Amino acid sequence: MKRAFLGEFEEVVLLTVAILDEDAYGVSVTQEIEQKTGRSVGFSTVHTTLQRLEDKGFLSSRMGGATAERGGRRKRFFNVTAAGRKALQEVKQIRETLWSALPPQTLQLIGG
Repeated sequence: MKRAFLGEFEEVVLLTVAILDEDAYGVSVTQEIEQKTGRSVGFSTVHTTLQRLEDKGFLSSRMGGATAERGGRRKRFFNVTAAGRKALQEVKQIRETLWSALPPQTLQLIGG
């Protein structure tokens, strides 16, 4: 099986879905990303990324029940699949390998 490559924002969205577990839907993912990263993100950007990750097989989704607060509309909840967990593990390993290869003096502050 070929290695899964994720873009930086795809990685953030996939990690956020994993963090939220059963409560991961478009709005909750958007809010969690903004809270955890301090980065302002658009709902449409998150929604598009969720769809793309589902198309790649890293996420699955299911429809929740209709609620009055949403005008009778249903929420689409997302879960990380086995392929998504594997992709996250691979990304983590790559990042750890790169960080461990970094010479210590690279990140030292000048004059500090």
